[in-house]
Amino acid sequence: MEIVCIGSSSGRTYSAEEIGAKAANLARMAALGLPVPPAFVLPIAHCAAMLSRQDADRDLRDGLKVGIAFLEQATGKRFGDDRRPLLLSVRSGAARSMPGMLDTVLDVGCTLGAVQGLIRTTGRPRLAWDCRRRFLQSYAETVLGFDPSVFAHRLAELVLSEGVGGDYELDSEALERLAANEQALIAERYDSDWLEDAAGQLEGAVGAVYRSWMSERAQSYRRLQGLDHLQGTAVTVQAMVFGNGGLSSGSGVAFSRDPSTGLRQPVIDFVLDAQGEDVVSGRRTPGTEDAMDSTLPQQATELRDILDKLEREFGDVQDVEFTIEDNKLWTLQTRPAKRTPRAALRIAVDLVHEGLISPCQALERLDGIDPTTVVEISLVSAGTPVVTGIAASGGIASGRAVFSTESARRLSSSGDPVILVRPDTSTADVEGFALAAGVVTSVGARTSHAALVARQLGKPCIVGCSKLSIDGAIGRAQFDGTTVLEGDWLTVDGDSGKIYLGRLETVAKRPEAELAEVASWRSQERQCVAV
Repeated sequence: MEIVCIGSSSGRTYSAEEIGAKAANLARMAALGLPVPPAFVLPIAHCAAMLSRQDADRDLRDGLKVGIAFLEQATGKRFGDDRRPLLLSVRSGAARSMPGMLDTVLDVGCTLGAVQGLIRTTGRPRLAWDCRRRFLQSYAETVLGFDPSVFAHRLAELVLSEGVGGDYELDSEALERLAANEQALIAERYDSDWLEDAAGQLEGAVGAVYRSWMSERAQSYRRLQGLDHLQGTAVTVQAMVFGNGGLSSGSGVAFSRDPSTGLRQPVIDFVLDAQGEDVVSGRRTPGTEDAMDSTLPQQATELRDILDKLEREFGDVQDVEFTIEDNKLWTLQTRPAKRTPRAALRIAVDLVHEGLISPCQALERLDGIDPTTVVEISLVSAGTPVVTGIAASGGIASGRAVFSTESARRLSSSGDPVILVRPDTSTADVEGFALAAGVVTSVGARTSHAALVARQLGKPCIVGCSKLSIDGAIGRAQFDGTTVLEGDWLTVDGDSGKIYLGRLETVAKRPEAELAEVASWRSQERQCVAV
């Protein structure tokens, strides 16, 4: 099996059709000299073979062996070693971005020996045991098919018994007990010898990423987005960098411009002492750009410089995942940012004015956006909101409250709009997103999967509503003490983050100047040539 190495001295770039958009952009960042952890890629062409051919396993092992040798040489660490252990992330990557729809496994290679090696090399037992418990949970859920609630319940019990605010406050001794508990859960159903076999862990993780291509959520997303023509996913195996190593480390997501409004200002969400999955999953509510400026100002400045450089390189607004490990900034991913229709219009016009793209390119990017939907909606008379969260995707919508995709399907079939209200949103909720007029979650951030998908679909979205509690089993939620039942009317303002009871009156305003400029481009469209 032929692989592609990223971070070698060649500086070669590849197409998204060859190695997936994620890895292709990673290679471009490395070629620009940006700080990118070394990685290797199993190209898209191997996906169909891996899903259909039983004899493809030997080819896979050969490819992984070559890739691991490259990573060991690049990092000076050894995979499966108990002195200088190399831990890996295993990620998907189709030719077009499918945020959160395919599987990822982190901290692969975190055997008990590797835990001791991490303690030796970093002097941080908490980091080592945190990686071990994260690996066990991620692998059990993604590769072995465990119900996530099993591990979530054990973690919640431990957090409660320790009297702390969350897993991020657990000390190393508690995390070691949690890891042992998780290992015991796995051993009840599976032979746990593989837990100390780093190579076996890697093969299992790669296989799970390939299988996720045919998952129900991924197929639903491709159908909704017109991506059924895609041929499969690549798999990127990358050296782990650790944002969960203390207060000089952290992870985050940054946009080079506001993807909700289109304004030319970065949007940065950042969590200290965290891995990237804590941010994009919405499990933890991050701080903003101001918080990063106050805690790690040098890295915040460096990040803004990287955002500017990437926007000029790609000629589009970028969505960048990053990690800071012991004050060192690493860029893990960049992709064109999902944006609302209103933001898409403003961004296209601004990029033309700035000389980054031509009017012809702008028209290509606006293709498929109905100009009649590009409006700025405001409330005529708002009153007092019942609760306020984080504005994550702009716009205003009214609808009947629903607490699951199933209830969204049932109530929307009657013709009424619905507002999907969830504790958080998993990628399995993609159908509910498509049916809903707006989305509300009790946790999460502007950069979590819920917000990304909502922006792409042009749906108002409010996340991080800390005063919202939901009991979906009985169809009821508490909005800061006010009871809302399934079917009750809500109005959500995705620009301000405010949620109101009832169906409120709105007024729409069109961005006439920008629409007129786009119309003038269209009148000259016959002069455009393919770019």
